[in-house]
Amino acid sequence: VQLQASGGGLVQAGDSLRLSCAASGRTFRGYAVGWFRQAPGKEREFVAGIGRRGDINGYSDSVNGRFTISRVNAETTVYLEMNGLKPEDTAVYYCAARKTMWYSREKTDYNYWGQGTLVTVSS
Repeated sequence: VQLQASGGGLVQAGDSLRLSCAASGRTFRGYAVGWFRQAPGKEREFVAGIGRRGDINGYSDSVNGRFTISRVNAETTVYLEMNGLKPEDTAVYYCAARKTMWYSREKTDYNYWGQGTLVTVSS
C-alpha cells in the first residue's frame, strides 16, 4: 500500500493542525496505522497508533491529551488531530501501516511508510 501524508505547515504555539494519511488505491481496512515524527538530529519516534478496527489507540507521553488519532475504516484516510501545539512538536511527521490487528510503537514493525509532512511550531 502506498501512503501519502499531508496537512503540515507553519503554525504558532497553541494552534491546531490536522494531518491526514491517505492510502492510494485501497482502503486502510486490515491495517494498523501509526504516526511517527523526526526532529532534526533526532531519532524517529512514535507519536500515535490506531488498531485495525479503530477501537484501540495509543499515544506517546509527550502528546497524550493533545493529539487524537482517528480513522473511518470505510475510508482511505487516517487522521492525526493536533491541538495545543508546542515548539517541541516541530518535526517531519510520517504515517506508517502494518497489516495486523494492533499498532506498534516500534518503527521497525511497519512495512509501509508515507513520505512525511513538515510541521513547524513557532514560539
